[in-house]
Amino acid sequence: MDVKAPATIPYFLQEQIRELIVDGTIRPGQPLREQELEQRFGTSRSPIREALRLLELSGLVTHIQRKGFRVTLYTETQIRHLYMLRAELEAYCIRQVAEMHDLAPLLAELGSYHEAIVAALAKRDVRGFIAASREFYLASARFTGNTPLTSMLSKLYEQIEPLRYLLARQSLEAKTIPNYTHGIILALGNRDFERAADLTRSYVMEVLPEILRTYREASLQDA
Repeated sequence: MDVKAPATIPYFLQEQIRELIVDGTIRPGQPLREQELEQRFGTSRSPIREALRLLELSGLVTHIQRKGFRVTLYTETQIRHLYMLRAELEAYCIRQVAEMHDLAPLLAELGSYHEAIVAALAKRDVRGFIAASREFYLASARFTGNTPLTSMLSKLYEQIEPLRYLLARQSLEAKTIPNYTHGIILALGNRDFERAADLTRSYVMEVLPEILRTYREASLQDA
């Protein structure tokens, strides 16, 4: 008998519920009623509750005493803080790269992610676009071997993924990011690290107003 199997159920449910939050099926601020989730997934309340606790740790779910769990509803100030933190962490990653002598492996990896971003845009593949753009920015942190920074960025990306999905789903045709990723690759190839860092910040500042708008609209729809 595989005694580990039951322990995997909450993690499976965590991923399933997370997908519903990310793609907007369950909207910002919407209650996560355990009974409804039991019926949806055909399981008991205990693993549902554990899955919701795991999602609470990632920031996607909030628990309110005597009211239960609900999808985290951010204020505009919180969204600004999250995205400004993202901008600074990504810029810091770029500066860390300056200490590395041979950037050829990193440039090749970044190039492959840039191509994946372009391909996802052409196919209007929101999931592929988000995954490739996330890996593009994580590549620099991994390349420098900065494990705490990689972990911090990964958690931040997970927390803001519903915001990124909302934006990508509504404005994928804008094709803003390839201009920046291509520019970052060129700047790093020239070892112009300040230029590359500035481009990471500029992208965040360009998309932030649209993210705030789309999130506001999604929240109002649920209200």
